[in-house]
Amino acid sequence: MFQLLIAFVSRMYAFFQRTMPTNMILRATHTRRGLKWGVPAMLLAAVYFVIAATLAQWVAGGAPGWINLLVLMCLWNALKFVVNGPITLIRLVRVRSLERHYRAAGLPASDSMPIA
Repeated sequence: MFQLLIAFVSRMYAFFQRTMPTNMILRATHTRRGLKWGVPAMLLAAVYFVIAATLAQWVAGGAPGWINLLVLMCLWNALKFVVNGPITLIRLVRVRSLERHYRAAGLPASDSMPIA
């Protein structure tokens, strides 16, 4: 029974990682070409915060309670983007310094360089 539960959870995790839009955007910002878009993608967090605040006011005004789940989802997505911005910025600085080091040494900086 426990093994069945683990298999179900892992498949649901893989499904959500492949199909949910925020996860696809975050995964794209962790590629070498996408690292520069990590900080601008943080602006999406503001959109999610505004949506969450609007939905929370709606619930406070008498809307159904299940909308609180949407509020939590918006806050979670906003948090993901807020955390992702500095991480991609640090990774971008690190990769560019590695590329600069390779150019100074006369080595070809290929796309297969480790992103670290």
